[in-house]
Amino acid sequence: MAKIDDSVKKKVPELRFPGFTDDWEERKLGKFSDVRDGTHASPKYVSQGHPMVTSKNLTHSGLDMTDVSFLTDEDFNEINKRSKISIGDILFGMIGTIGNPVIVDRDDFAIKNVALIKEKTSNPITNKWLLQYLKSPSFNRFIQKENAGGTQKFIALGLIRDMKLRVPEFDEQQKIGSFFKQLDNTITLHQRKLDLLKEQKKGYLQKMFPKNGAKVPELRFAGFADDWEERKLGEVSKYSNGGSYENDVVENGTYELITLKSVNMSGKLVSSGKFINRETKTLEKDTLVMILSEQAPGLLGMTAKIPENNRYVLNQRVAEIKPNTNIDSYFLSMSINRSQAYFSKRGAGTKVQNISKPNVENFEFYCPSEREQQKIGSFFKHLDDTIALHQRKLDLLKEQKKGFLQNMFV
Repeated sequence: MAKIDDSVKKKVPELRFPGFTDDWEERKLGKFSDVRDGTHASPKYVSQGHPMVTSKNLTHSGLDMTDVSFLTDEDFNEINKRSKISIGDILFGMIGTIGNPVIVDRDDFAIKNVALIKEKTSNPITNKWLLQYLKSPSFNRFIQKENAGGTQKFIALGLIRDMKLRVPEFDEQQKIGSFFKQLDNTITLHQRKLDLLKEQKKGYLQKMFPKNGAKVPELRFAGFADDWEERKLGEVSKYSNGGSYENDVVENGTYELITLKSVNMSGKLVSSGKFINRETKTLEKDTLVMILSEQAPGLLGMTAKIPENNRYVLNQRVAEIKPNTNIDSYFLSMSINRSQAYFSKRGAGTKVQNISKPNVENFEFYCPSEREQQKIGSFFKHLDDTIALHQRKLDLLKEQKKGFLQNMFV
């Protein structure tokens, strides 16, 4: 690919495949594509029948049919008189969530409040190219400029038909469409690998920790046969509350503040984006930090491990859980994080759920010998590191695609 001189950027993209030099032609979408929409009515839904797709079913990963309503044959046929779906058509949301274009690979559903774009054989514009244009910053700028409504955003069909865009010759469309199709396939492959790893972790969590009423797990490392002992968190760790450092926050400080935003849904430490310079007690490596006030469902009681000394300071509404010397911190974190039902049941408060020190210290779990803890902790750490590596690869691919979408369209 070659970069284009700034003087011609308005009629061609910054990045092009070799051999293409012609200007892209400005056209209205409705001139080269058949643009329609689905029903705006509210038909009577039934327990089974033909699926009805709305904007909520359009995702960045494609068409998601896990949550749909169903239509009778009569309503399905009536809607399809004006908006019959064919494989290869493009859909994108017109109301609520605007955009999220997808190419459909099935034709057994109807659409509501969704735009439908069909190729015209008389004017060859490939939907594979158009799909990527509709994901590009150029189309996003159009959406931001033209969408209307207050709480419920929407964009009119007439505006979509009249949308002006620059279009390359057919061969260049094919090149661009094929390039992004291959990139999308690579992203999908990495997403599947990541999802599989996460599912495998769920399976190991179920089998490598005792189930209710059991004293040993279903799956163990060789050489371990003793029963696990029931312990309370307060017996195997020391609990401490954080301080109030909000008034000490600076843009670039020596110490990072551990806040309610420092632990994610996977039990990983993430940056809070807040720093301080104030000399105070710092957290030790391998200690755990626990969310005491729920900012998102499922985070109450979630822990993460501190990776190094003299870098982190604990803020209020987050607790320090310092394991005893005979307790593996990674094993302890896994034991706590897999038991979120315990903490959610003990949350107190109306708008925001909070958990108290006694409820934390009274948390009961089964614990094996220190050596078996270390084996389990190392196993899950390796699995989590592999998941994190695949996540970084996936994030990098998505960022690369954003860059290509920015530079390969006008």
